[in-house]
Amino acid sequence: MVTYIIRRLIGAIAMLILISMVTFGIFFVVPQWAGATPEALASRYVGRAATPETVHLVAERLGFNDPVVVQYGRFVKGLVAGAEYNYGAGVEQCPAPCFGYSFISGQPVWPDLLDRMPTTFSLAIGAALLWVIGGVSVGVLSALRRGSFFDRISMGTALAGVSLPIFFTGMISLVVFSYGLGWTPPGGAWTDFTVNPLQWAYNLLLPWITLAFLFAATYARLTRAGMLETMGEDYIRTARAKGLRENQVVVKHGLRAALTPILTLFGIDFGLLIGGAVLTETTYTLPGLGQFAILAIRNQDLPQVMGVVLVAAGFVVVASLVVDLLYAVVDPRVRLS
Repeated sequence: MVTYIIRRLIGAIAMLILISMVTFGIFFVVPQWAGATPEALASRYVGRAATPETVHLVAERLGFNDPVVVQYGRFVKGLVAGAEYNYGAGVEQCPAPCFGYSFISGQPVWPDLLDRMPTTFSLAIGAALLWVIGGVSVGVLSALRRGSFFDRISMGTALAGVSLPIFFTGMISLVVFSYGLGWTPPGGAWTDFTVNPLQWAYNLLLPWITLAFLFAATYARLTRAGMLETMGEDYIRTARAKGLRENQVVVKHGLRAALTPILTLFGIDFGLLIGGAVLTETTYTLPGLGQFAILAIRNQDLPQVMGVVLVAAGFVVVASLVVDLLYAVVDPRVRLS
C-alpha cells in the first residue's frame, strides 16, 4: 500500500512538472517561434506609451533574451519561491506562488485567484454532493428495476440532462424559478459562508441544482450500466446463496464494485469544476474562477490567464491523485495488486 501511494505521488509531481513546461511553452516559447521578439513580449509589461528604448531595457531586465532553459528555470522558481520583477523604476517582489502581475490592475495575480476560489469551491462542492447522491441513487434503482416505468423515465430524464447545454438549462431555470416564481434569487447574488450560511446556501441553490442536473445524468447512466454488469457476476449469486440480505448484496458487493469508473469520472469532473465552472458562473454571474478566466481572456491579461490555467490543471492533478488513493479503499483488488 505504501509503495502504491509513493508511486502515485511521484506520478502526480511528474504531471505537475509537465504541465508547467507545457504552460510555459504555450505562453512564452510558442509566441517566439511565431515571430514575436523579446521586445514584443516586454511591451505587454510597460504599456503602449513606452519608448522603444524603454521596451528594450525591460526585455533585458525580465530576461526575455536569455535561453529558454534559463527562462523556464526562472518561471518555476517564481512558482515555488517567488520572483523579482525589475521594470527599471524599481524591483517588485512577487511572493510564491508567483504568476506575475496583471496587465490591467497591476496587482499580483495570486491574491485575485484566492479571492475567487471560495465562490468556485462553494459551487463545486454543493453541486458535487447533489449529483453524486442523486445520480448514483437513481442509477442503482434503475438497474434493480430494469425495464420498469421508473427506469424508462429516469433514463429519459438523464438523456435530456446530458443533451441540454448548461447555459440553456441555466437560463430556463432563471426565467422560471427566479424571475417567474421568485423562489430563488436572480443571478449575481453571492454571500460568504462565514457571513450568513443560510443565505449562502439559498443564493447557490439554483446553480447547484442546474449544475448537478447536468452531471447527475451522466452518473445515473454510468451507475446503471455498472450495476447491471456487476449484479450478474458469480460472486453476487454466491452472496445471495449464503443468505445475505438484499441490501447488503446491493451496497456492499454490487455498488462497491461498480464505483471504480464513477470515482474516475468524479475526480476529473470535480477537478475541472474547482478550476472554474465557466458556463455556470457566467450564466449566474458568480464571482468565481470561471468568470475570472473569461474576463482575463477578454482583456488579454496574460498573467491572469496563465494563473487560471496552472491553478485549474493543479486541481485536476490533485483530484486525480485523491481518486487513485481512494481506489485502494473502495476496491480491495487494488491493494492486493
